[in-house]
Amino acid sequence: MWSAPIKRTAFDGTEYSLLLLDSEGIDAYDQTGTYSIQIFSLAVLLSSMFIYNQMGGIDEAALDRLSLVTEMTKHIRVRANGGRSTASELAQFSPIFIWLLRDFYLDLVENGRKITPRDYLEIALRPLEGRGKDISSKNEIRESIRALFPDRECFTLVRPLNNENELQRLDQIPLEKLRPEFQAGLDELTRFIFERTRPKQVAGTIMTGPVLAGITQSFLDAINNGAVPTISSSWQSVEEAECRRAYDSAAEVYMSSFSHIKLAEEDALRDEYEAALRKALDAYNTTAVGTGTSRAHYEKVLNNFCRKAFQDYKKNAFLEADKQCSNAKHNMEKKIRAACTAPGVKVSAVIQVLETALAEYETSCTGPAKWRMLAAFLRQCLEGPILDLCLKLINEVESEKTSFTLRCRSNEDQLELLKKQLEANESHKSEYLKRYKAAINEKQKASVDLSSNLANLRTKCSTLEERCVSISKELDHVRHECTDWRVKYEQSVSQHKAEQDRFVAQLASLESRHSSAEGKLGAAREHAASAQDEAAEWKKKYEMAAVQAKTALERLASVQEQINKIAQERESSIRAEFASHLEGKEEEIRKLVAKIREAESEESVLTERLLVAMTFLLFQSSLELMHSEMQG
Repeated sequence: MWSAPIKRTAFDGTEYSLLLLDSEGIDAYDQTGTYSIQIFSLAVLLSSMFIYNQMGGIDEAALDRLSLVTEMTKHIRVRANGGRSTASELAQFSPIFIWLLRDFYLDLVENGRKITPRDYLEIALRPLEGRGKDISSKNEIRESIRALFPDRECFTLVRPLNNENELQRLDQIPLEKLRPEFQAGLDELTRFIFERTRPKQVAGTIMTGPVLAGITQSFLDAINNGAVPTISSSWQSVEEAECRRAYDSAAEVYMSSFSHIKLAEEDALRDEYEAALRKALDAYNTTAVGTGTSRAHYEKVLNNFCRKAFQDYKKNAFLEADKQCSNAKHNMEKKIRAACTAPGVKVSAVIQVLETALAEYETSCTGPAKWRMLAAFLRQCLEGPILDLCLKLINEVESEKTSFTLRCRSNEDQLELLKKQLEANESHKSEYLKRYKAAINEKQKASVDLSSNLANLRTKCSTLEERCVSISKELDHVRHECTDWRVKYEQSVSQHKAEQDRFVAQLASLESRHSSAEGKLGAAREHAASAQDEAAEWKKKYEMAAVQAKTALERLASVQEQINKIAQERESSIRAEFASHLEGKEEEIRKLVAKIREAESEESVLTERLLVAMTFLLFQSSLELMHSEMQG
């Protein structure tokens, strides 16, 4: 086997692996004739395309080297129970045959016309004319080749290089250095190989890797044991092994597909079983080979295995489901009994507990006994705790019924009494209604009077407000006059003070003159000693000056007294005038304040009357509303 498999894609889009097998050359020096036939037979049986290459053209010697084809029928059988197989019988298992002619140097011409390599092959395989043992032997070889390889082709390749030295190291020469004719022929050959190669089939089944290995091993075992390889027997062995392997794989697929089921319902289990069985059969049919008894046998075995596994699983699942249902049933009985015996229990609470328990049971439990156990549970509940609860509630209802009957009778007596009271109240109602209407009329009259009084009060109030505004204006005027008089008084006081200051200044001037006179007198006394005459004269002058000074002082005192008297009189008159005027203004202010207070008191009285009137109106409107509601 050369290198690794080559990945190829068929015309239908499927991928396959192309294997290249190389066999020993026919009639090698280290081979026997039987060994060559065995190798040749294996190569033909295992391949889908058989390439036989030789150097030169097709002649009798080349055909004679293929005489082992006639011996294949002796070393290979199609069926075990038959005799020697013919080449025609082996043809259905034979591959495409390509006769490759290397270092071809001939011109392909026949009767003066150019022919193809295939035509060249067919011409070479034509029967020879004539009789005799030699001719018959040669024609037998030709007939065997035609019968064994009905699909055949021929290709020619020229010598890759003309230089003999380069031919000795051909593996070192790049492909592009070879002769163009050789490259063209090689391209045509490889294109044909890749286009015509198909996966190997036996009995309509495409051979996979394990199948190829199995049938090869079967052929080799027969050859090594000295027996004749039988295609049908070898294929049956391969079918047996592959179907057995497909069965094991499908059984694993089934178990892995069916082992995750949780529900124990018959329909669900059946659906899952059928789905798992389909997966297993699909896996089996994908891997199994052939169409014989082995495939049908293991398919039947697979069905039996799946059916038995399903029955075992279903049995265990149902047992587990029954156990789960029984446990759930006991738990529900405990919950219902506890709910029915709880103090102050109500039927609605018991129903709620029952519905919750049933919902949990329905979602958590499965199996064929699910509904049977549920029916038994409901029957036990109805005959047991629920019945006891119902009887207890019936007794309580009976006692409540008796109590309600007595209360009903008492209520009926009270109802009769209330009816009588209602009749009496109706009579009182009519009387009160008359009184109410009379009161309404009186209130309406009073409302009219109050409305007129309110209008009058509003008029008076507006008048008083106008008077108040007028008095406020007069008060502002009086205050302004008082301010003016105060300014005049302050001016008069300031003038009096100025005159007093002037008189004081004059007095100071006189005193200074008096001091000057005394100074002069002292000077005269100092000169008295020197001039008595002058002293006497000056004494007279002094006496006269003293008299004048005394007179001046008296006159000054008189003037000062008159000034003070005039100032006091004037100040008194001003004070009296201002006091009288101020007293008059204060009297006016007191009168205005009294008027304002009187207006404010009248305003408060009017406000109180207005509030009383509004309260009365609100009371009247509420009475009218009550009257309308009573009439309605």
